[in-house]
Amino acid sequence: MASISGTLLLFFSIILTFSRAMHSASVVEDLNNLKPPPDFDTTIRTNCIHNPSLRYCNSSDLNEIFKSTIVASHLCNESRNPNCVETFPKIDLRSRPKIAPLYLSFSFFWKFCPLSILSIDLSNNSMKGSFPIDVLQCTQIQALDLSHNELTGDVPIHSFSPLTNLTLLNLSYNYFSESTMSDTEFFKRFNASSFIHSGLLPNQKKFTIKAIILLVGFPISVILMVGCFGWLCFVRPDFLPRVFRRKNKFTLSMLKAATDGFSRENLVGKGEGVDMYRGELRDGTQVRIEIYRDDISRESQRRFEEECKVLVQLSHENIVQVLGSCSRRKLRAIVTEWMEGENVEIWLSRSAPSWKHRLKILMGVVKGMCYLQEEWPEVGYDLRTSSVLLSDNLRPLISRFKVGDQSSSTRKIHKFGVFLLEIVVSSRLSDESKSGEVGFIDHIRKHYPGNLREVIDERMKMTENSFDQAKQLIRLGLMCTDQSSSHHPHFSQIADIITRAYESWNVLASPTHKRSPGDRGKGHKRIQSR
Repeated sequence: MASISGTLLLFFSIILTFSRAMHSASVVEDLNNLKPPPDFDTTIRTNCIHNPSLRYCNSSDLNEIFKSTIVASHLCNESRNPNCVETFPKIDLRSRPKIAPLYLSFSFFWKFCPLSILSIDLSNNSMKGSFPIDVLQCTQIQALDLSHNELTGDVPIHSFSPLTNLTLLNLSYNYFSESTMSDTEFFKRFNASSFIHSGLLPNQKKFTIKAIILLVGFPISVILMVGCFGWLCFVRPDFLPRVFRRKNKFTLSMLKAATDGFSRENLVGKGEGVDMYRGELRDGTQVRIEIYRDDISRESQRRFEEECKVLVQLSHENIVQVLGSCSRRKLRAIVTEWMEGENVEIWLSRSAPSWKHRLKILMGVVKGMCYLQEEWPEVGYDLRTSSVLLSDNLRPLISRFKVGDQSSSTRKIHKFGVFLLEIVVSSRLSDESKSGEVGFIDHIRKHYPGNLREVIDERMKMTENSFDQAKQLIRLGLMCTDQSSSHHPHFSQIADIITRAYESWNVLASPTHKRSPGDRGKGHKRIQSR
């Protein structure tokens, strides 16, 4: 009897006393109906004196200890042990899906697990849920089988440390979470058959598939990403954040998207070798796009790109803002801000502008000319009434430029003189002149100074003061266009004359009128707002 545990001594007497009732009742009924015998407390103390290592010796809950003996007696019989009166070596509930979960739920039994139990088999029960950690309180066991169930989650690997006698473990055919500690001492204690399809170890087939996907899929993904990024960079950079875009550079695809494929609805003008479109960029900016479709050499293309780098730097209230360009061998484009207004030529012909408004146009154009002369002398401009645009508030904008223009200051002043004369005189006269620019100037010169009312735009209501100013400006225009004279007015002289005429009509808003940022510190000092 020395080999019999103290727990068995407890329920031996219970079995002898209630054997008939126990065989005819279930474990649940016995737990509810049976009461501890009168000497139960004495038996416990005696057992603990003889064997202090018994698990219930540190417990004072007699009711729990008694219930554990009830469960032990039933479980010993359910496990088909040959002689439960003398020994309880194994718990065998394999393929018993109806009662296995019931016995696992008796936590008080596992708390006082009999020391005689050496083997626990709970396999093939389709048990679900997490690992039944209570069974690990039977630290003396040598074999544990939880295979062929549907257990999930993590296996409490560290809780196996006290099970020093455990030599046989079977966790196969479950759905545990893959362990990141597959090289720990726990896995080294048992062979691979303990973990077949348990989920704890990486599945070799799945690992191979993952490796193939990683080795093949990752480079392909990188190539696709690089290709996609490259496509965005070189074809549609407007889809990228601004930090990744090439500043002031437009691609053909961007221009097509902005103009609906260069549709006729967006074509606003045609010239010799140039088509002008209205477009809308992806960010909603309205733009004017000039398309040149001539085939040029690589050197000409390089010069065009250099010119555009200069044009995008122009910043003045009387100069159209150049947003960027597109440069290809057979197609070039310049993208500028869109202006809703008309050009000066149409403005003069459709309406009857007052003298004050004409002075305002001249003043703005002179400001732009002086800015370009002082800040960007290498930039030429096509100063015509057809190329000067007007904003909604009659702000003139020089819109045609040529970088590296070899035109001298004299040529630029001549162009301004023609522009000034067209502003002052009758638009009909300039339209009907059959000899072009030369005939137009000669006709005005013939009527100067005595018969100027014949050439000044008759639609203007002129006062004596405004007529004197018009006469003075016609004189200035003729001086600028005089081919026979070697003495032409300088930009500063032109600015002084136009400024005095402009200010005499109080065109400026107020003495504290602020200049726009684009005009700050630029242009001739006499034409700045005061």
